[in-house]
Amino acid sequence: MHKWIMFVVFIAASVFGLYLLAFELPEKPVDESAGLPEGMTLLKIEAYSDFTFGQPEYRVKQGDSVRLLLQNKSGVHGIEIAALGIKLEGDTLQQDVVFDQPGEYDIVCSIPCGTGHATMMSKLIVEAA
Repeated sequence: MHKWIMFVVFIAASVFGLYLLAFELPEKPVDESAGLPEGMTLLKIEAYSDFTFGQPEYRVKQGDSVRLLLQNKSGVHGIEIAALGIKLEGDTLQQDVVFDQPGEYDIVCSIPCGTGHATMMSKLIVEAA
């Protein structure tokens, strides 16, 4: 009887292993800030299909060199910070920026993404040095 149970466990583990190989193993997390130039920080803005961004506000320091990265978690979105002339959408989902002026800037979705598109907003706060 003991051999029979071990045989069933072995078969189940084998089937599970084949399933993972066929439908890909989960990807390992990638440190996206590892490839940045020295002195540059990463600001990742995530967009979701429930018409929200990952955070209600994002903060950076005046004078910081920042790589803005838009990551669409679900749905197709873009971001625009009109006061700073920043627009990320389509094939351009990242931009390197130095924030010279402190202040609060509106981040809006630049691609019509559904009924909640008009309310899809966040803030970028550039803190004085």
